Amino acid sequence: MSVCRFANLAQPVLGALLLLAAPTLMAQSGPDAQAGQPAGMVPVIEDGRRIYTVGQFARFAPQTAADLVGQIPGFSVTSVSNERGLGEATQNVLINGQRITGKGNDAMGVLRRIPVSAVLRLEILDGAMLDISGLSGQVLNVLTEHGGVQGNFAWRPQFRERIPAHWSAGEVNVSGKANIGDYTLGLRWDGFRGGGWGGQTEVRPADGISFWRTQSSRVANDSPRLSGSFNRKTAAGSIWNLNASLQREHFRRYVPTTYQLPGDPLTTEISRGSNRKWRSEIGADYEFSLGTGRLKLVGFFFERAGPNSNELTRLKEGQTVPTGTRFTRDSTEGERVGRAEYRWRALDSDWNLSAESVHNFVDATGALAMLDTKGEYQPEDLPGATSRVEELRGESILSFSRPLSAGWSLQISGGGEFSRLHQDGENGQTRSFWRPKGSVSLAWNPASPWEMNLRLQRKVGQLNFFDFLVSVDVNNDNSDGANPALVPPQSWVAQFETVRSLGAHGKVTLDLEAERIGDHVDQVPISPTAEAPGNLPSARRLQASLDAGLLLDAVGIPGGKLDAFVTVRDTRVRDPLFGTYRELGGNRSYWNVDFRHDLPGTMWTWGLSAEKQSKNYSWRLDSEEVSYDSRPSGAIFLEHKDVWSLKVRVTISNLFNSKDRRQFVSYVDRRNGPVEYSRDSYLTYHSTYRLAISGTF
Repeated sequence: MSVCRFANLAQPVLGALLLLAAPTLMAQSGPDAQAGQPAGMVPVIEDGRRIYTVGQFARFAPQTAADLVGQIPGFSVTSVSNERGLGEATQNVLINGQRITGKGNDAMGVLRRIPVSAVLRLEILDGAMLDISGLSGQVLNVLTEHGGVQGNFAWRPQFRERIPAHWSAGEVNVSGKANIGDYTLGLRWDGFRGGGWGGQTEVRPADGISFWRTQSSRVANDSPRLSGSFNRKTAAGSIWNLNASLQREHFRRYVPTTYQLPGDPLTTEISRGSNRKWRSEIGADYEFSLGTGRLKLVGFFFERAGPNSNELTRLKEGQTVPTGTRFTRDSTEGERVGRAEYRWRALDSDWNLSAESVHNFVDATGALAMLDTKGEYQPEDLPGATSRVEELRGESILSFSRPLSAGWSLQISGGGEFSRLHQDGENGQTRSFWRPKGSVSLAWNPASPWEMNLRLQRKVGQLNFFDFLVSVDVNNDNSDGANPALVPPQSWVAQFETVRSLGAHGKVTLDLEAERIGDHVDQVPISPTAEAPGNLPSARRLQASLDAGLLLDAVGIPGGKLDAFVTVRDTRVRDPLFGTYRELGGNRSYWNVDFRHDLPGTMWTWGLSAEKQSKNYSWRLDSEEVSYDSRPSGAIFLEHKDVWSLKVRVTISNLFNSKDRRQFVSYVDRRNGPVEYSRDSYLTYHSTYRLAISGTF
């Protein structure tokens, strides 16, 4: 790395360090910086709820509700569900007792738009205690009350060796209270600049050839998003909620590779990819009293549209015209949901009857083209790449929950769905299905350090409608055919969760899951030479996860906090080629450790983190692949919480110089035949330097 490049990279980092040091040179941070704050964060237990106040998080200098939630010991926000429609609640965060309507409008996005001054308190309780069907395990309810106009902002530039700097990452959020209700508005710019350099050894057994391919890669993504929400509660007790977002997604990839076969001239391959989408979403609900209960009406709209393309070109030294292949797809996908929920109380139980209607669709146009002798792309026939796939679905679920004796709570739900799946085109089909759904949850939440939850659920998965279409992978020279007979998977899921509060020392959560899957979606043969996503009769998944949040004040590290998470899984499915059992794919284990130290009596914080997942496996009928990081991914940060009223953090990631590793084997025909070639590759990407400056207004 040249001196000039090092100087360009070090300049923003050194500047940030100077900003961090300036306040300590200008003012003395005395022991009163965190005076009056408890050494631990012990929640108050009230009616089975574990209640935290904002003041208990003061040592972290939170600016938003997301900052608070991120520091709750032993609690993790679940990701947005991609299940069918809105269905029963799945995300474990409520705002003022209301579930968040939407999918792209995830909980962390909403929490980032809520200033810490608007948070009244945080409540953690078991989902079986609520009258919201579908929730189980630990659920967080964030109680808020907005005041005048206020906001927060963050700027998060990133720098890395050999990679262009990413300056635009950050966000600005505004919230307040108007005469007609509370509102939030946020503009967030996510994205990254990435890539690496290295190469791969390719072996072709049939030809006895082995050679080295030099490779570098550049990837970039920009995803600006405008989002907002409106909430109103009338004097009569009616509740309005509106969430909306508009997002622009732009991903691009450029990967040049050079190699030379024995006796051949030098060859240059260039892989390019681009994905440009507009994503819009609106979710609204209205709840009001009706008879002896309350009725909620929900509407949801989602649409994502735009083109993507992938191409691979080859040019041998001495030639003027390359050869190449390009696959493009222009698509629009969407979902429209209408839902009604009626809640009432009878027989000492909370009852909930819901009905939902959903329309999902994908409308796609795919095209394959190849370069001719003049270097111009000419279209190739690709039947099955252009089609419309849609599903009309209706479901109804009845549930009830009630407290039992000695801290026990019970929630039972049951019902079914009817769907009509249609694909147009020459081989399209129209099919109808009826499927039962439901769950039983039993929770034990006494006034003691222990909590437990046992749940059994019958659920139906969501298909990826693009799996119905023909697609081409130009980089690995393979394709997926069309399979109009694809059906959604169904599964039984048993889950046991136990939580042990350690009082002032934190919390530990153990989660055990077992899933039996019917109609599992995997690669299946659709002809003697072609394959596509299809259904296998059955599969299973066993998983154990441990999540711990530990406060270290009592063990000699005042202001210290350790978060640790580990999960291991065992999966099994019968391989459609060999008839023997193998894994479903993905990784078998993952762990993460995050340590932070808020130095008592100062405004300084530092921390270390590390994470590692095991090898990631994937199979096609004609290839197999394993990818992994050569070492754990580590990071270190230094933060000052008051640099002229701003919070400033410098982070260096990939401390251990981990490399991307990949082994790929392609077969002449199927995996039970001879090997065509194998590639063993690595990419080095070195450390990333991040500066984060955030504040409120």
